[in-house]
Amino acid sequence: MSSTPAASVLFVCVHNAGRSQMAAGFLAHLAGDRIEVRSAGSIPGDQVNPAAIEAMKEIGIDISDQKPKVLTTEAVRASDYVITMGCGDACPIFPGKRYLDWSLEDPAGQGVEAVRPIRDEIRTRIESLIAEIDAKPPHA
Repeated sequence: MSSTPAASVLFVCVHNAGRSQMAAGFLAHLAGDRIEVRSAGSIPGDQVNPAAIEAMKEIGIDISDQKPKVLTTEAVRASDYVITMGCGDACPIFPGKRYLDWSLEDPAGQGVEAVRPIRDEIRTRIESLIAEIDAKPPHA
């Protein structure tokens, strides 16, 4: 028996290659199918940042099969939460969405040692987000 997810979350950063991919990986791992997860970029990169893949692999989350995706208005429309991570003015705004802007260092061009603290900060924010979503009443 399948159930409707409690919410749907879209993570957006410029290249959809680091921060948003790590956030999506954490949310999918920690919430399972209770929360629908999307990620996209305003100017998607060619591949997910290898240091982000390695940092996530260290804690047992594999994002190596993910590909950067372009941000679409449809993805924003279909999401209850839109969490931006430095996409600037490229993020479309629709009424009725919960928008959060997470100021996180960009892991682009950095080694895994520099990515680990970014990864750990994302995990903390994802855990708080899950608690916020779980505290809300389900969709009518």
